[in-house]
This record gives sequence, C-alpha cells and structure tokens, in this order.
Amino acid sequence: MGLVLPAYNEQEVLQITLSKLKQIKLDLVSEDLISHDSFILVVDDGSEDGTWQVIQDQKLINSDLIGVKLSRNFGHQSALLAGMFEGIKLADILITLDADLQDNPNVIREMIVKYNEGSEIVYGVRSSRADDTWFKRNSALAFYKMCTFLGVDMIPNHADFRLMSQTAVKALLKLPERNVFLRAMVPLLGFQTDKVFYERGKRQAGTSKYPLKKMLSFAIDGITSFSVQPIRLLFGLGMFVTSVAGIEIMYTIFEKMIGNTEAGWSSLMISIWLLGGINLVAISVIGIYIGKIFTEVKHRPLFEIETKTESSINNYQPDKL
Repeated sequence: MGLVLPAYNEQEVLQITLSKLKQIKLDLVSEDLISHDSFILVVDDGSEDGTWQVIQDQKLINSDLIGVKLSRNFGHQSALLAGMFEGIKLADILITLDADLQDNPNVIREMIVKYNEGSEIVYGVRSSRADDTWFKRNSALAFYKMCTFLGVDMIPNHADFRLMSQTAVKALLKLPERNVFLRAMVPLLGFQTDKVFYERGKRQAGTSKYPLKKMLSFAIDGITSFSVQPIRLLFGLGMFVTSVAGIEIMYTIFEKMIGNTEAGWSSLMISIWLLGGINLVAISVIGIYIGKIFTEVKHRPLFEIETKTESSINNYQPDKL
C-alpha cells in the first residue's frame, strides 16, 4: 500500500501528518491488512517554504517515506498524478489524501477492507458539512447540482481522498487529458466502486491553499473539461432571445401601423445591453473551450520531477515520465 500526499507550502503541518500516518500504517501492518513494504509518498508541488526540507529531515527517521520534488508548482491535480505515477511502481493499491489531515485518515482501514471485498476504487465521502460556513456549504451544493445538470458524473461531497487499485491507477494514467479534473476522471474508469463516510476535520496547521477565487476557477475548469452542455444552453438562450426579438419586431410594426409610436429610448437601450451581455457570455464560454483545445494539442507534460529522495522500498525504479 502507498499513501500519496500532494503538499504545497505545508511545512507547518507536514510533520504532524507524517507522524499520524506512520502510526496508522503500523496499526494496519500489525493487523496484517497491509505489508511491511507499505510507504508514504509526499509530492512537493513547488513549495516556496521549507516543505522539501521537512521531507528530507523526516526521511532520516522514516525509512518508509519517499519524497518527490516537482520542478515548479504544477497544481494540486498534477501533483496527485505525479505521486500516483511514482507510487504505482511499488504498490498494489494507492490512497490519495491531502497533507492537512482534514481528510480523516482513520477510515483508511475501512477503505482497505472494502478493497479486500472486491472494490477497485473506494471513495472517501464527507458525511456532513455542518462545520462549513453557510456560503461554502450552499455553494458546494449548488456546484454538485450544476455538475449533475450539465452531465458531469461526480461523487457528491467527495474530493481527492480515495483508494485505487493498481489496475485502476494504470487505467487512469492512460487518459491523455492535460486539463486534469480527477473528481470526474476517476468515475469514467468504471470498475467496482464503494464509499466510506467520514467527518472532515479542521486543518491542523497552516492555511488553506484553495481561496474562493481558486475554487471558482477549479469548478469552471472541471465543468468545461467534461461537458459541452454550456454551449448547448447558450444555443438555447440565443434561440429564446431571437424569439423575443421577433415578437418585439412584430409589435413595433403593429404600433407603427396604427400610429401609436413613441420615442422608445428605454427599450432600445435595454435591448442593446441585454444582447451585448449575452454575446459576451457566449463568446467567453466558447473561448474557454477553445483555450482547452489549445492546451490539449500542445501535449505539454503535466509535471516535471526535479529530484527524489532515495527509497529503501524493494524494487523501486525511479523511471522518468
């Protein structure tokens, strides 16, 4: 088993996290649920603080720790892929979770039990959002409803805390996308799946790496990467506005014929602003899709590994991407 953690500027919490995961790993080994060769793999996603130094220091006292340092900040999703790319060389199963310990690692045991029962993918799902602010709770609910409406297959209240078998990980790594949104990519794989539910805890230290602006950008990227429904909706909106304009034209002609005409400045300005706004929205949505095509056709690498810590795990092969 391998635990894969992406880390960006997590020097304040990383030592606490590794200590907690180390104990969980020892408990699972004592129950014969995982092998002694199980490991923890931390991907430093171009951190600007002392995250990599913490990884190196912890490596001195934890032989089962593997550190992977990316050449720059590639983003959370790419860092996860980098960790899976390296981790699957050693493990039959990988469990991905964030380094801030908000994903409750105590349910890892339940994930492994469900894997042993035949599930290739086990999702960690939040059982409640009671601790979230009103805005965050309702915006998340609106996001999942919008994704369902637009045809994006996702697991509600699931982020990137999941167990994946070697078969599932290899199938995921075959996907050629450069616009990575793992929450929707993993369900595309199929395979037998299951869920475990947990209460999301508070961050142990440090600050969130997903402010509102970044969360909105992440949501837009996810929706537009997996659905063309927004373009269809724009077409429908365009047809509706055209129909309204046709009715207004007939009404204007009728009023002209009976001699009941007025200046009409207000209606003219409203029409101009309405149509101008719709045009801008339509052009922006189409532009997002064109931008994604631009990114995909260039086939730039999703990540570049700068260096790694030496591993004491058997059969470790530090191949290049």
